[in-house]
Amino acid sequence: MQQVNVAILGATGAVGRTMLEVLLQRRFPFRQLRLLASEKSAGQRLECHGRQFVVKKADRDQFEGMDIVLGAVDNSWIRHYLPWIRQSGALLIDNSSAFRMDPHVPLVIPEINAAQIAFHHGIIANPNCATILALMALWPLHCLYGCRRLWVSTYQAVSGAGKRGMEELTRQLQDPRMAPEVFPRPIAGNVIPQIGALNEMGISEEEQKLQREGRKILDLPSLQVSCTCVRVPVVRCHSAAIVAQTEKQIDLEALMDRIRHSPGLRLQLPYPTPLEYSGSDLTAVGRLRMDPRFPDEIQLWCCFDQLRKGAATNAVQIAEWALEQGWLRKERRTS
Repeated sequence: MQQVNVAILGATGAVGRTMLEVLLQRRFPFRQLRLLASEKSAGQRLECHGRQFVVKKADRDQFEGMDIVLGAVDNSWIRHYLPWIRQSGALLIDNSSAFRMDPHVPLVIPEINAAQIAFHHGIIANPNCATILALMALWPLHCLYGCRRLWVSTYQAVSGAGKRGMEELTRQLQDPRMAPEVFPRPIAGNVIPQIGALNEMGISEEEQKLQREGRKILDLPSLQVSCTCVRVPVVRCHSAAIVAQTEKQIDLEALMDRIRHSPGLRLQLPYPTPLEYSGSDLTAVGRLRMDPRFPDEIQLWCCFDQLRKGAATNAVQIAEWALEQGWLRKERRTS
């Protein structure tokens, strides 16, 4: 495979550091790897797998010559840097929510819709972590029987709020009296049934992302998704309890066999727990059960590492696909 130049934008954050780890672990063929961050982080040294990297200030010149930029900054910052990234001709694989619902931007989980990478115009969006978890677990079911309606309850780790969220949990575990700054309520020893702002109907931003992104990725505008997203005092692994209604009667044994043979999934009976999958790229599925009165419905439990498959690994997988298939440069796209 050809070697390319890669930049990680937001390299000192939780997702950026995990992107570095994943690139090295998967032996991504980079010729040059630039770690970029804000001016206050410039000069930091990050060590990973026995190698040291110096963080540089993200400015116009640092994007020149890059083939791929992995974005790990928030919406406002990625929009700030976008003109420079576009000018460089690099492919942006973005972890923010800034472009996910743009009809001209592919929203990709490689195990599900990798073919959409071919139609990019310089940007590919990484889905929300809860969306990736739910759809990875449901993809075998959807392939066999077609999903019609979903009821999803997510239990999301503090890593979803980045390094500051992880640090807040640590501080509150040491001093329960410490006032919350990142989360709306104390998180240590607590659960918070709100992730992001609530709209006029009481639906949180995270819940809206799961609904909208799920429909886009599955190309299923009629999919009904009811969800409750909950923050829990777990460091980095998300979990979800899902009830799915399908278009056809479900054969449980056939479904379990499909899960066993699906890339990126592990069927673990009776059930997996988040702690077991910290540091893993697998999405674990268990507690599959049906009520004989409703042969078109199934309940399941799933979990994965939010920083890896929920963010960094998914982005690196997109980069691998783009490189392997020759879909890197936007001028080659034919949408």
